[in-house]
This record gives sequence, C-alpha cells and structure tokens, in this order.
Amino acid sequence: MEKILECNGLTKKYGNNLALNNLNLSVSKGRIVGLLGPNGSGKTTFIKLITGLLTPTFGDIAIDGMPIGVDTKKIVSYLPDHNFLAPWRSVKGMLDYFADFYADFDRSRAEQMLTSLNIDLKSKIKTLSKGNQEKVSLILTMSRRAKLYVLDEPIAAVDPATRDYILRTILTNYDSDATIIISTHLISDIETILNDVIMINTGNLVVADSVENIKEYTGKTIDEYFREVFRC
Repeated sequence: MEKILECNGLTKKYGNNLALNNLNLSVSKGRIVGLLGPNGSGKTTFIKLITGLLTPTFGDIAIDGMPIGVDTKKIVSYLPDHNFLAPWRSVKGMLDYFADFYADFDRSRAEQMLTSLNIDLKSKIKTLSKGNQEKVSLILTMSRRAKLYVLDEPIAAVDPATRDYILRTILTNYDSDATIIISTHLISDIETILNDVIMINTGNLVVADSVENIKEYTGKTIDEYFREVFRC
C-alpha cells in the first residue's frame, strides 16, 4: 500500500523531558487510524509534529513523500482539541475565512452540511451551543479536500447524539483515498470505524497494526486490549 505518512527515528525532547522516543512507523493511504494512549503518552506531540506545529529534535517525517513544510500543510486538514472558531465571526465569516485560506476548501459541501443541521450562516459563533460549535469546527475541517485529516479528540466533549453525528460526518465526507488519524480516549465509540491502530505510551510506540490483526492475535476488542495494555 502507498504510504501517506512515514516517521523514522522520530524523537522530540522538551529540555530533559523525552516526549517521543525514536518512533518508526508508517500509515497507508485510504485508512482510518486510531491514535491511542493515556494522558501524557505523547499523542499531542506526535500530532503537532505531523501538522508542522513543532519540529523534531531528531528523526524525519514525510507526508505523501514530502518533508513537513508548506507543501504538506496544503494537504493536511487539522482539527485541534480546542475551539479554534473566532467567537466574533458569523458562521458565514468562518466559511469565508476557510475559503480564502485553503485552496482545497469545498464551500458547497460545508454549506450543505450546515443547512442540513439548521445552522444559520448569519449566526455569530458565540451564540451557538457548544455542540453546534463542535459541529461547525468539524464541518470546516472535513470540507477540505485533503489527503490527510488529523482529528484531535473530536468527540470528547459532546453529547452522544452529537457524537453520532460527528462519526457519521467523518465517515461520509472524505475521499476514499484520503487518510484520517483520530486521537481519542473514547475507544469503544470509534473502534467500529477504525482500520488501524497506533498506541503510544510515555513517548514509545507500543503497537502499530490493523484492527483485524489485533483482534485476531489478542482475541479482544480494541477497547479491551487498550485497557489491558494500559492497566493502572
């Protein structure tokens, strides 16, 4: 399979603190990948490295065969774990911003999804409920025609109904040859949509394999296997 992401000897230090330790892994195109690990495992550092928000201390990262830089940022769509919406803008204003900033932004796709949710484009972001703000953020992210989507805790702070909508949106609004990396603690909610799993602990790679292989050699669900590996 063609690779969308390759990491060789990927290491990140913050002073004397080793956040990631010599990670060697690859992710194939057209896959939905769960990035799993306890708090402080290095997941957020890994995400910030592949999105170009941090630079490695050692090692290399390539996305679609290119080193991290302007060209990779053009093909990576990133949903951070915090609200990035400008509260003073309207929903339409956020659409305008994305359309100006990203050449691959599919505005008609975004407007169609927002309309289906009865979200008024004239509404100010600050007047929307938390759940609707989460939906707007996800719609903006998934409406780019990216090659790699990186979603950091997209379902952590929303109710079950919104969670279901988010998962449906992820599944139905990306091109089949694109790849999605989802970082989450809510493993049982997403494992049915995952093709592959990457597990990290204290900056070290624990496992990188397909869901099918993990279930076959452990006899457990991904959630059960995670609880066993990271038992306190």
